[in-house]
Amino acid sequence: MSEEQFASTSVIVLCTGLMLYMFFIIYKLAKESKAGKKGFLILLFVLGFGMFGFIAKTILTEVLQ
Repeated sequence: MSEEQFASTSVIVLCTGLMLYMFFIIYKLAKESKAGKKGFLILLFVLGFGMFGFIAKTILTEVLQ
């Protein structure tokens, strides 16, 4: 495995783990604030928008190459 392959794989794996951890934090925040279903969806949308940007960037990079 070359350094480039290792770096690419590491970024994908670690960023996926970070996104799952961020989802857990959003879930915990919604649960502790007793936000309900609507509040949870709003929190997920607003705070998860950054995760969506990373995913969209990855997809666009692969499509344009």
